Amino acid sequence: MPREITAYSNPLIKRIRSLREKRHRREEGLFLAEGLRILTEAREAGRIPEFLFFARDSAAHPLVQALVAAVEAAGGEVIETVPDILSKLSGKDNPQAVVGVFAEFTRTLESLDRNSAGIWLVAERLRDPGNLGTILRTGDAVGAGGLILIGECVDPFSVEAVRASMGALFTVPVVQCDWAEFLAWLRGGRGQLVGLSLDTDTNYRAATYAAPTFLLTGNEAQGMPDAYAAECDLLVKIPMLGKADSLNAAVATAVMAYEVLGRG
Repeated sequence: MPREITAYSNPLIKRIRSLREKRHRREEGLFLAEGLRILTEAREAGRIPEFLFFARDSAAHPLVQALVAAVEAAGGEVIETVPDILSKLSGKDNPQAVVGVFAEFTRTLESLDRNSAGIWLVAERLRDPGNLGTILRTGDAVGAGGLILIGECVDPFSVEAVRASMGALFTVPVVQCDWAEFLAWLRGGRGQLVGLSLDTDTNYRAATYAAPTFLLTGNEAQGMPDAYAAECDLLVKIPMLGKADSLNAAVATAVMAYEVLGRG
């Protein structure tokens, strides 16, 4: 049976609230996710939270009941609370009906099957959690094999990135590694590395893509380093017909992913 917590001073509330900070997420190996849609996506993907907080006025919702049953069956803890506590946990003035606390999960390059998908997404020094979440959603939408994060990227388990992914964090494999590791793994098998760059004359609509295609997006402000661009099998650009010199990183990734998908 769920237990009830309504006091801000409760030690568990303080502990869970601290997971909004990266240092505490790393220490605990836990992260926060909120909202019925995201937690339902997680449950359907086989990811069950260790703690589930839900607002008492949402207890009758069938999706909440399904989550409660799944957490209890897995040996997790279910806590009934009030919207103010959920707001404190999520950092939002208008909190979702449920907040889940999950164990962080990581993948390695060696665990990936490059032949399982025709498209893979690679992001280098991505800084914005909204961009990371959106790229994950794109990956889910196009059936990408996974998202490979190169270098010092934003934490994919931050509250903002998880929220922006709309559940795709639980459906798209994510690997974090450095450039040398990625390149060695990539060149150990099939795979075309395609970089999004302004320093090329090759229009993305005119290029030839070979599966599996690894789409490399550089840092939002600086693009990709020259050394990385030199390792790409193909550099392509999306024409800018207005005054803007480039697209947002997540938008450019989506445009490219659907172009490659359309060639399949």
